[in-house]
Amino acid sequence: MERVYNFLKEAGTYYLATVEGDQPRVRPFGTILLYEGRLYIQTGKSKKVSGQLAANPKAEICAYKDGEWLRVSGTLVEDDRREVKTAMLDAYPNLRGAYSEDDGNTQVWYLERATATFCSFTREPETTTF
Repeated sequence: MERVYNFLKEAGTYYLATVEGDQPRVRPFGTILLYEGRLYIQTGKSKKVSGQLAANPKAEICAYKDGEWLRVSGTLVEDDRREVKTAMLDAYPNLRGAYSEDDGNTQVWYLERATATFCSFTREPETTTF
């Protein structure tokens, strides 16, 4: 999991795919946190992605850096604890202008039953689960 975290952190931007009805939805994200052995992302309850994940928590992340890409598929689980929200906002202080631990909008989700595949054009894919 640490390798997945490092790849996503170093990539800076990754793309999160969700489903809305029968339509895939993809958007860029930049928050990633390794906390208590879980990999977390952050969004706001007011965003469409929040409703999409509430309706169907299966999601996929894709990131690219230095000629390699990473695909992570799994289920996102909301964690409403204040301390994990604080950890996320401390890791990304630029978000504090739009989010706070107690605003009723900030959401953090962790990946569960995840499969990560590291790929490139020059070697066989490597897959791990967490």
